[in-house]
Amino acid sequence: MLRNLTHLWELGPRVSVLAVIDIIIVAAIIYQFLVLVKGTRAYQMLVGVFVLVVAFYLARLGDLRTVNWLVSTLLPYAVFALIVVFAAEIRQALAKVGRKVTFAGASHARESSYDDIVLAANLFSQEQTGALIVIEREIGLRTYIESGVPLDARLSYHLLATIFRPSAPLHDGAAIVQKDRVAAAACFLPLSMNPVLSTQLGTRHRAGIGITEETDAVAVIVSEETGAISLAIAGQIERELTVERLRERLSDLLHRYLPPAALPTPIGDTAENGAGNGFERQGMDAARERRP
Repeated sequence: MLRNLTHLWELGPRVSVLAVIDIIIVAAIIYQFLVLVKGTRAYQMLVGVFVLVVAFYLARLGDLRTVNWLVSTLLPYAVFALIVVFAAEIRQALAKVGRKVTFAGASHARESSYDDIVLAANLFSQEQTGALIVIEREIGLRTYIESGVPLDARLSYHLLATIFRPSAPLHDGAAIVQKDRVAAAACFLPLSMNPVLSTQLGTRHRAGIGITEETDAVAVIVSEETGAISLAIAGQIERELTVERLRERLSDLLHRYLPPAALPTPIGDTAENGAGNGFERQGMDAARERRP
């Protein structure tokens, strides 16, 4: 029995160590690609491409000469078409590879807690003021910063409240935050074209999702119609967040601990007590208490 198995092994194809490594690498690349496109519009388009490939293969088996000629003519251009169609996914994949080989601790040595963003989001939610705040992480946002009005000002609650005040000239567009500074305001962002997104999402939400599809940024969005707080990350959106949930998510995504703190008193309560500016005063007092 052992002799027969040895004989069959000698007759079979030789599998070298390099061949095994080659297969593992290709399998890993295919797996990572499928993970990358899963749940996006690229996944649906990939399924459509697969169906067309199968149809063309069956046409070739059936000796359909016209279809075979069409495939052989268009095939050289199919590669360029796929690059154009999957441009966003390709950029995202290359960016992920670049982040993995970059020293992780070099880019965020000195960053604030971004608690001012949480306080500002609470204000915008209560006043139903539309706002879009983008937080830069590993991938630079210089292209989008240059599309807006440069500020390079220290991140603060009052600054964000001023930028997104409805009567302010910079309230349209996005404010981009780099580390502990607001780099620019009124920035133009790419709109997400994902057909899976709800039709209830407007331009502000689609812009917040679009920037997270192109980069690894985090977008905090406040709806002007409902005052609901949303968070966009990696092309996905988390809607109807509470302020405490927003604080927790930013802490997880930015890898920093945000200590729990009392939020400013709602505007309705301060108005009843005759303290029109109580929100701002209490918000800044809470921020000062959390800072060393």
